[in-house]
Amino acid sequence: LSPDCSFTCHYRCRALVRLDCSGPLGAGDEDDGTEQALEKDTNVDEPSEWEKAELDQAQVEQRIKEYNSQINSNLFMSLNKDGSYTGFIKVQLKLVRPVSVPATKRVPSLQAGRPGPRTQAVKRRTSFYLPKGTVKHLHILSHTRASEVIDALLRKFTVIDNPRKFALFERSEKDEQVYLRKLADEEQPLRLRLLAGPSEKVLSFVLKENETGEVNWDAFTLPELHNFLRILQREEEEHVRQLRHRYARCRQKMQEAL
Repeated sequence: LSPDCSFTCHYRCRALVRLDCSGPLGAGDEDDGTEQALEKDTNVDEPSEWEKAELDQAQVEQRIKEYNSQINSNLFMSLNKDGSYTGFIKVQLKLVRPVSVPATKRVPSLQAGRPGPRTQAVKRRTSFYLPKGTVKHLHILSHTRASEVIDALLRKFTVIDNPRKFALFERSEKDEQVYLRKLADEEQPLRLRLLAGPSEKVLSFVLKENETGEVNWDAFTLPELHNFLRILQREEEEHVRQLRHRYARCRQKMQEAL
């Protein structure tokens, strides 16, 4: 566990990890759970009315021109000759569970110093927490589906977990309230981005765990269950630490006021 950025990994993996930690978090940088308290899962499967809008070729071209005129970067959208279009979407990864990545360890031959057929690579996997606030830009097509975006993100971070464990959400802010909606596999994120415009408050994308309902714990082995218990314990300790930090900040503010 890194003291600076709270990055967690196995002790055998420390030498393989390269992070640019900026140092201890300040009082104002701590995630005090404010946004989590504001988030509200609308639990609505159907897109809103503006997301259902169908655009013809001329309307798509006009929307792309308006979109490109409003952004302050070079992440433009481009219209293709076949009527499709390409562009960038930004996805924030807000994962509370660890992800698995491959790790290969060379197993030396029994005869030291003599490489031979016995030398082989043993495939292993290791789990770690992605740093909070991780953001990734993806260049996709207008017909790229949400499920394909999830696959692309997992490939970018070499995550080998089942893609069905994750879901892509659209996030919007309205009336000082944050709303989340889980995207269906067939929905097209770039189309939603074009319809919403470049404003992140109107629409942004978040990758989170896919909550599929009750877990059949009997299907796991004893080592897996013990590992889950250790993870839950660490999450509980981290949550308690954040709560204590919030109350300490409130107490300090009240003492300063007094």
